Amino acid sequence: MELEYGAHLYYGPPLEEGGFFQDSNLPGGRTISDMDYDRIECLFKRVCEEAQPFERLVVTYDEAVRLFSYNKYKLDIIKEKVPIDGTTVVYRCGYAVDLCRGPHIPNTSYVKAFKLVMNSASYWKGDVKKDMMQRVYGMSFPKMSQMEEWSEMRRRAQESDHRVIGKHQELFMFHDDSPGACFFLPRGVVIYHRMEEFIRREYRKRGFCEVITPNVYSVNLWRRSGHWDNYKDCMFPLRFDDQDWALKPMNCPVHCLMFANKPRSYRDLPIRIADFGALHRNELSGALTGLTRVRRFQQDDAHIFCLQEHIESEVLKALDFVDYVYSVFGFKVQFELSTMPEKHLGSLETWEKAEAALRRALVLKHGDNWKVNPGDGAFYGPKIDGHLTDALNRSHQCPTIQLDFQLPQRFDLRVARPDDTFDQPIIIHRAIFGSFERFFAILVEHNAGKWPFWLSPRQCIVMSVSAKSADYASDVQKKIYEAGYECELDVSMHLLKKKIRDAQVSQFNFIAVVGSVEQEKNTVSLRFRDTPETKEMKVDELISYFNSLRDNYK
Repeated sequence: MELEYGAHLYYGPPLEEGGFFQDSNLPGGRTISDMDYDRIECLFKRVCEEAQPFERLVVTYDEAVRLFSYNKYKLDIIKEKVPIDGTTVVYRCGYAVDLCRGPHIPNTSYVKAFKLVMNSASYWKGDVKKDMMQRVYGMSFPKMSQMEEWSEMRRRAQESDHRVIGKHQELFMFHDDSPGACFFLPRGVVIYHRMEEFIRREYRKRGFCEVITPNVYSVNLWRRSGHWDNYKDCMFPLRFDDQDWALKPMNCPVHCLMFANKPRSYRDLPIRIADFGALHRNELSGALTGLTRVRRFQQDDAHIFCLQEHIESEVLKALDFVDYVYSVFGFKVQFELSTMPEKHLGSLETWEKAEAALRRALVLKHGDNWKVNPGDGAFYGPKIDGHLTDALNRSHQCPTIQLDFQLPQRFDLRVARPDDTFDQPIIIHRAIFGSFERFFAILVEHNAGKWPFWLSPRQCIVMSVSAKSADYASDVQKKIYEAGYECELDVSMHLLKKKIRDAQVSQFNFIAVVGSVEQEKNTVSLRFRDTPETKEMKVDELISYFNSLRDNYK
């Protein structure tokens, strides 16, 4: 590609979920489109047929600078990563030479299948003020059969894409007048609220107190928390009353203000604060992807203020919470413990105690069925992340449990002991869904738009056999709707067969058909979405049946 297109290559890593991407800058501001895919794939096929070997070369700093003198992007990497008196590794393949740690396959003939799947724009170093890059995503396999399996999985993923289903089921929309912010439509709001109500009920059982907090804060708060120095490019700044303000991107500093609002005793702890407030983060426009990456979102966010001796029991409760919630939604979660990074706050002793508490909680809850990510903790404390696998065998990191020693220091949070001394509490950052929007997207794709009854925005539809039973159908629909269920009405003049088919395609959980016979008996002929059976029921019996399903999270 570099030789054929005159491109200056920048960065091209493999991806955890499979495949790779490659960033490059093309001369004259040229862009890549899907019209280029065939040509690039033909070039790749030719290279593979030639069985070009990969040759590993070790070069000095000066040699690397001379070798890549034509490419400012590679020079920047060299100057940033390679010591002046050191060496680095490059790989040669045919006419191409590139920086890479390796290792590589022996030669290009090992690749039997290759396909470009997507392209997009990006920025050099992710900075919108720097050069725009062209990014292409691709997949490669050592066997054609693996490519075929992947293609079938990709086809299924495209069919269940949350953006496609969301449009078809009228769940949400986006608009250029508010980029990166989702407009939830009435049916989508039903699901969103059910998710929130479910978590809220669990909060009451588990000792969390819900708060409501403002959206706009003085920049002084974010300076104090450290976010302004390290995170301001991802925030939305505002200017009014001759002061600088910003929309909140997270809740933790705000909850620190609430904790510090009055004196606290060690007897008060743990204190568990939950917040469903809106958050805003200034994601790059090129990174916005449906509901999975947005600028305005909501979290099932909570912060637990506790002492060192509470960590193990609180983390154990959080793990139990995660397991329960994800079992309801049909997911299994794999946990990873991320330990102290090279750059960190707090003493080694504090970190060791905290990590030991997390390990004990994981062992008590999950035995040895978890992993360790050495050195991957946040600078403010170790953490546990949960990864779930969806129906298409894709992994998603959603729940997180993080210990924080930094914010209590920055906000001078204190807890009085009986001997008139003070302890500094530890904060446990805890989210179950994480972002509601992202988890909503995962649910759409996991279920392929086939919602369980308790979540469904289309729980039932009442349809008339003919115009003679339209008024009765309307009465039945109204009664079911007023009982608290999402029930719609179809009294159109279409044939019954078409109306039933349309309702099935729309994934109604139940179809209640009424005609003159049902009208005389005050019944409905109930059809089930997931089974071929039909059942005649009195309307009151139907509502009682729905009541029995209301809290059945299956």
